[in-house]
Amino acid sequence: MSVSLPDADPQPGLILSSTGTPLQSNRAADELWKSSGLDDAAGLLPRNILALINAARRQARAIDNVEARFGNTILLWTFIPLPHSDEILARGRDATDGIRLQEQAIRSNRLYRLITENTTDLISRHAPDGRFIDATQASFRLLGYWPEQIRGMLPESIFQSDNATKQLAEAGNLLRDDGYATMTLDLLLASGKKRWLEIASRAIRETYTGTVVEVICVSRDITARVESEDNSRRLADELARTSRLAMLGELASSIAHEMNQPLATIVNFASASQRYLKNAPENPQHLERVEDGLEKITHHANRASEVIRRLRAFLRKGQKRSAAVALNQTLTNVIRLCQWEADKHNVTLVFTPATNEPSIIADPVLLEQVLINLIRNGIEANADAGKQSSRLLLSTSVNAAGETLIQVTDEGNGLDEQELRQMFQPFFTLKPQGLGLGLSMSRSIIEGFGGFLDAQPVAGGGLTLTCRFPLGSAHTSTPRSETVPDD
Repeated sequence: MSVSLPDADPQPGLILSSTGTPLQSNRAADELWKSSGLDDAAGLLPRNILALINAARRQARAIDNVEARFGNTILLWTFIPLPHSDEILARGRDATDGIRLQEQAIRSNRLYRLITENTTDLISRHAPDGRFIDATQASFRLLGYWPEQIRGMLPESIFQSDNATKQLAEAGNLLRDDGYATMTLDLLLASGKKRWLEIASRAIRETYTGTVVEVICVSRDITARVESEDNSRRLADELARTSRLAMLGELASSIAHEMNQPLATIVNFASASQRYLKNAPENPQHLERVEDGLEKITHHANRASEVIRRLRAFLRKGQKRSAAVALNQTLTNVIRLCQWEADKHNVTLVFTPATNEPSIIADPVLLEQVLINLIRNGIEANADAGKQSSRLLLSTSVNAAGETLIQVTDEGNGLDEQELRQMFQPFFTLKPQGLGLGLSMSRSIIEGFGGFLDAQPVAGGGLTLTCRFPLGSAHTSTPRSETVPDD
């Protein structure tokens, strides 16, 4: 029986002998093997062609969907045994696009399963109302529920704190308006352990209406990070208190001076008032001097009480309290606390305050600790320079960018580039008896207020330390200079 292959057929066709040799080919087959750079039409066939021919003849049936690859082309062949002949009709079909897509889908599915089954993060799908549609295996480790248990549950039934309920509601609004939301939620596991999760959510919208039809979430366990930050904060608080206690010893002479002066003044006015009071019967006008003396006694007694209150607050361990801090007044108080030490080293403290007093949101006690540390460092730098007298320049200001600045400029020997890079590192110090924590902790405290502490060398020697705070409630001002007097 003779079979002819029509050239009008767009798919390749061949007549094969019992040994797999092409006996006849149509135009599509000829064009394909020539364009592919093959030697002949046999290159279009699978490598196991002889076995395929024998199987088709022995079983007297067609064998279809046999794959053959060459170059970038994939053909699916059907081998049909011709009746009353040893010949085989081979009909090909170009399946390159379909098979490539199928392979890509298989690879994507394999990758998806690899990621979802092995990732430590929880990947979950949610209905628009938040109910779980599906979740990866990590749901048990993070939430305490297997994927099949969690389906249909609302997040509020898992994250049950008031804060979680509020954040979930806000996230729902953000997903509706912006399509993306992040939140940090805590939950209490059945074991009693608390866990913190950072959750990023993305809304999937209907193409034409834009309605949210599904939400995809990725949840990450950040418990270790949160606990580490808590421990770091507790350690920082303890170090701050230790530093304040250490500073108390160093400030003993300053404390004595601060307390001695108002108390001595009180004694003087009390003694004078007693003398005037004894002479009052003969000289009634002395009663006015007694009244004036009593007013001064009250004023200086209140001042002594304020010194004690400031020092107690400075050393007290407790929660940080943020409030609006008037910088000019705060710096004035700190300068008075350090004034006696400045006088001992013949250092004049020159304060240039902003006319319209700037303020920042900060913990007043911690801010005072930083300023005392910076001023005392400046006094020591001036003293180390060996000058008979020197100045320490202090200022508050608001720059053109709206940043609030506190600056302390000394006239010491300055630091070289290496020392400038290291000066804020913990335990770096040039003082023989120094611990090297003051500037490091000062920078940490200022950064905790949202600001930054840095240093710049001054031409001719010296250093300027600048506390820089972002745009806030400071007012544009015209500075004026004054020398803080020794009370």
